[in-house]
Amino acid sequence: MGEPAAAAPTSGAPLSAEAEATGGDPPRVMSDAAYYFLAVLVGAMAGAVGAAFHQLSTAALGWAGLVLQYFEGAQALGVLAGVSALMVLVSVALVRIFAPEAAGSGVQEIEGALDGQREVRWKRILPVKFVAGILSLGSGLVLGREGPTIHIGASLAKAVGDGFVLGTRDGRGLLAAGGAAGLAAAFNAPLAAILFVIEETRRQFPYGLRTYSAVIIASVVSAVVTEMAGGSGPMMGMQALEMPFWLLPAFAGLGVILGVLGVIFNWALVAALDLSRGIGLKVSPYLVPLVVGAAIGPLLLLRPEATTGGEALAVQLATHPLTLATLAMVVLIRFVMTLASYSTGVPGGIFAPILALATSVGLLAAMLLDLAVPLPPGAMVAFAVAAMGGLFSSTIRAPLVGMVLVAELTGAYVLMVPVIITCVTANVVAEGLGGKPIYEVLLERTLRLAGQTPPREPKDEQLGGWDARRRQPPTV
Repeated sequence: MGEPAAAAPTSGAPLSAEAEATGGDPPRVMSDAAYYFLAVLVGAMAGAVGAAFHQLSTAALGWAGLVLQYFEGAQALGVLAGVSALMVLVSVALVRIFAPEAAGSGVQEIEGALDGQREVRWKRILPVKFVAGILSLGSGLVLGREGPTIHIGASLAKAVGDGFVLGTRDGRGLLAAGGAAGLAAAFNAPLAAILFVIEETRRQFPYGLRTYSAVIIASVVSAVVTEMAGGSGPMMGMQALEMPFWLLPAFAGLGVILGVLGVIFNWALVAALDLSRGIGLKVSPYLVPLVVGAAIGPLLLLRPEATTGGEALAVQLATHPLTLATLAMVVLIRFVMTLASYSTGVPGGIFAPILALATSVGLLAAMLLDLAVPLPPGAMVAFAVAAMGGLFSSTIRAPLVGMVLVAELTGAYVLMVPVIITCVTANVVAEGLGGKPIYEVLLERTLRLAGQTPPREPKDEQLGGWDARRRQPPTV
């Protein structure tokens, strides 16, 4: 299902690439002040919509409590399974019927759009991502809200860019600003959102003072609006203590573990997507969502640690650790349910599930180490926080974002050295094992399934990127 193409001119010279990108109208030459005003507008819109999305998706989870008020025992489990499955199925149906590109995180779609390989059809993405995202997150699936808010923020930016008929470079710069604003709204982490554009879209973003400033402005404005709606302070605040120097090598060891786990996670995520697609083609595209939804409902009661995105869970585990055996079980279940949830094809991100999974792994590693060497006070929290950044670095392959994100999320700035050691080690190990950034892998998969071969644009028309490894292969 696509939008109707703009009518071709009946006479005159052929349209330029910039005119084609703006629907046939010549791109508007805009002053810096006007462009920055658009960044403020996009940031405010992304912050407001992101805050509403957060509140509504959280409220949507309240249905499980209502079920338990009227049912108990096997009946309660059956109703939980049925309602959760229904929410997932409706979410999948909305995506499949109205906006297939709204499935999953959406980050890869934005990266593809910045590279000229994907189109952000905001008129259909915005309502589908918002409504279907509330249903998928409200069902209890192990997904995060940051993917939808990034996609929503970028779609709002595309709407504004189309309305003001921006040229290709300015339009893509505003698109990135919208995505960053969406991330800032999801986690109240504006600095991490800015760095996400620098590090994650380093090969696509059209760098320049004007576009870069727009990203900063939109992210900050979005964070301000988010704080006005939901309050200020770290979203996953934890009390942390500085770690002694003798314990720092342990964080390098943690980084090695997370580097390996990140590569396994990325491979398993793509394998789960391929398996789900294969089942959908052979049987029905609604079979996997039905099974996963029916499984996640009872877990809301039986094992709540294995459900939802897990932001609150990460704080709970770090401050009130489970037993070693229970924690190991939580790690295994959350790993499997994250893959299963994402493979359903509903809107949802993987940032939050990665952070919660990493917290569990970090605590598990700390508890095992504590059996051999007594750890100092605060070590459990330190390992949990460092693990968040480490697994983020090995899967997303953006270590700088990982370092800053966990600091903004937890407020544990005294742990920056252990976090840096863990993040860098995990990133290096993942690189050494041949791991690729998950969104790059997902984009390549999306293009392959769409029958596209990147890059679509000629080399001399590429507008962004400073990572030369992709654009200029080494000569012998």
